Amino acid sequence: MPDMRDKPRTEGAVIHPLGVDGLLISFGADLTEPANRAALAFRAAVDAAELPGLVELSTALTSVYLRLDLTCTDHATTRSALDGLLASRNWYEAALPEGRRLWHVPAIFGTDLAPQLDEAAALAGLSPAAAVTMLCSAPLRVQTIGFAAGQPYLGQLPRQWDIPRQTGLTPRVPVGALAVAIRQLVLFSVSTPTGWRHVGQTALRLFQPEKDNPFLLRPGDEVLFRSVSTAEYENIRANDPTGGAVAERLG
Repeated sequence: MPDMRDKPRTEGAVIHPLGVDGLLISFGADLTEPANRAALAFRAAVDAAELPGLVELSTALTSVYLRLDLTCTDHATTRSALDGLLASRNWYEAALPEGRRLWHVPAIFGTDLAPQLDEAAALAGLSPAAAVTMLCSAPLRVQTIGFAAGQPYLGQLPRQWDIPRQTGLTPRVPVGALAVAIRQLVLFSVSTPTGWRHVGQTALRLFQPEKDNPFLLRPGDEVLFRSVSTAEYENIRANDPTGGAVAERLG
């Protein structure tokens, strides 16, 4: 029997009212690549459409949120425009937005700097070396930014990485920590407690409030990790304000 878990929902998008002045367009109840693709592509199309009265626009993993100025528009008018836009193409197969970047990011895996690699690898049925190879084998999409300022959720990982959350909390992981979280990698922009396993460490500053664009990564960007030694990581952390990250345009 074919595995249908990564197929897009055949009924398509659903528009929900959200509060007094909001609308939420959902492309699926579960996170899949097509549902995330649809959310990213549709958000870009809504932005380009310049809908009257739109004052806020953002994406989550599989949805798009709009907040409206109800002195300039109303729900019915906006829903009509959204219905037309939704019917214009198959969003689950739409091209991703232009202006995306591929980030090459050095990271150290395991050691005292990322002490839960062995545990996470065992839960995934892998050796630590095989786990690192898999985590660095292909770019991962920034599926959304959330939880903390500039914090990306990267995915999706292969199915063996659908490992359970810890039963307790790690008291604190540092800025730049890389944790495995339900077939995703979370790259921490702030130092915080977490229930996910800390498997890697980068020297990235993801939130840079002194800049005009304070978030280093944007939804739709991709990140390819490169495993480095302790000595190389420490040199990057001490001497490279970019954290060793190099970006190239994807189109």
